[in-house]
Amino acid sequence: MAKTRILIVDDETGMLEVCADTLRRLPDTDIVVESRSRRAAERLAGESFDLLIADICMPEMDGVELLRAARQQDPELAALMLTAFPTVETAVECMKLGAADYLTKPFLPEDLLANARSLLESRRLREENRLLRRQVERAFATGQILGQSQAMQRVLENLARIAETDFDVLILGETGTGKELAARAIHQRSRRRAGPFVPVDCGAIPDQLMESEFFGHERGAFTGAAARSLGLLEFANHGTFFLDEISQLPVRLQAKLLRVLQERRIRRVGGTREIDLDVRIVAASSMDLEEEVRKERFRPDLYHRINVARLELPPLRARIGDIPLLANSFVDTYARELGRGPVRVSPEAMEVLTGYAWPGNVRELQNTVKRVLALTREATISPDDLPEEIATHAGDSADQPGGFFQQRERRLVAFEKEYLAQLLQGCRGDVSAAAREAQLPRGTLYRILKKYALSPAEFRGADAPS
Repeated sequence: MAKTRILIVDDETGMLEVCADTLRRLPDTDIVVESRSRRAAERLAGESFDLLIADICMPEMDGVELLRAARQQDPELAALMLTAFPTVETAVECMKLGAADYLTKPFLPEDLLANARSLLESRRLREENRLLRRQVERAFATGQILGQSQAMQRVLENLARIAETDFDVLILGETGTGKELAARAIHQRSRRRAGPFVPVDCGAIPDQLMESEFFGHERGAFTGAAARSLGLLEFANHGTFFLDEISQLPVRLQAKLLRVLQERRIRRVGGTREIDLDVRIVAASSMDLEEEVRKERFRPDLYHRINVARLELPPLRARIGDIPLLANSFVDTYARELGRGPVRVSPEAMEVLTGYAWPGNVRELQNTVKRVLALTREATISPDDLPEEIATHAGDSADQPGGFFQQRERRLVAFEKEYLAQLLQGCRGDVSAAAREAQLPRGTLYRILKKYALSPAEFRGADAPS
C-alpha cells in the first residue's frame, strides 16, 4: 500500500520542524516541508499529496492563493490552514476553497495530529466509497450479463427496453440465472441510476421482523423499539427496491406491499403520518407465481400489479453456447483476484463443462470456477481439475431431444462408451495399460469409466479382439 504524503508549507523554519516532528508519528506517512510557497505550488502541480497544511500569511504567495492553486490540481486534496491572525473573511475564503478547518497559532501538537488524522481518514473513506461504487457499477453493468445465444440476446434487448420505462418489473428464472444481476442492470440503465438500489431477500428476514424492516417503526411501536428507525422502502426512495424471491413474502405483508404499489405511500409501524415514496419495485421469483396464485399462496391482485414489465431469464442448459464465454470470463476474473497469471480452460475440460446440465445455472458455474482455481495452480485447467460430480454427470442430459449441441453430446457419449469398452477388452482390464494406450491420466480414465459404469474387472481375462 502506498504511503500517505503530507505537504507542510510555512515560511517559519521552527514551525515547519514542529509540524514535521508531530506528524511523523503517523504510520506509513511521508512528510514533505517547504518554506517557499511558490516552490510548494510547483510541487503540488507535479506531485500527488493526500494532505496540505499551509500557513495563511506568507510572502510570494499567501496560503489562500496556494490553496486555490492546489484545488485546481486536485479538487479532492484535504487541506488544513494555519494562522496567527484569524479573521472571519479569511476563514470564509478558506472554507469556500474546501479547507476543512484551520488552527490558530500557537496550537498544541496533539490538536494538529488529531486534525490531520481526521482529514486523512475522511479522504480515505471517500476514495473507498468511490471505488466501491465503481466496482458495483462495473460488476453489474448490462455489458457484464454475458451471452451470445439468441435467448440471451432477446433478454438483453428486453432489458434495455424495460430500463427506459419506470414501470414495476417482474423477473422470472430458476435459481442462479442472475435475477439480481438483471435487476441491478435495469437500475443502472434507468433514470433512477443516481438513486439507491436496495435489495431484499424475502426468504432471509424472519416474519416477525419483516414489517418493521420494510416500513420502519416509530419509537415505542413495540417492545425494544427504543428509537425511530427508517425502513428499507424509505432508504430506496428515488431509487429501486428489489424484492428477491417475492413468493416467500407472507400473505399478511403482501396486502401491505400492494397498498404501497397502488398509493406510493408508507406508514411506519406505530406511526400515524403517511410518507410519500418515489420508488420503483423490481420483484423476482424462481417459483411459478401463477401456480402460487392458484394454490392461494400469493395474492392475485399483487401478482397482476407487479407483472407489468416482465423479464424471463433462461436456464443455462438452454444456452449451452454461452458456457465457454461465461467460463472463460470467470476464470479471467478470479485468476486476477488471486494474483495469478493467465489461466486457460483446455478443450477437453470445456467439453465436460458444456456437457453438464448445470442445475444451479450460472451461479453453479461461477462457484465451480472459483473452486477449481482455489485448488489448482496449473496454468491450464484440465478435466482432472474439475469436481467429480461434474465430470461424472457431464452428458447426463444428452439423451433429451434438442439441437446441435444435444445431438453432438449423444454421439460423443455413444463413441466414448464403445471406445472404452474396446479399450478395456484389448488391455484385458488393465487400467494402467489402457491409460497409456488412450494417452490419458489414470485418474481421468477411472473417472470416465465410472461415468459409464464400466468395471475393468469385467474385462480381465477376456480375449483380446482378433
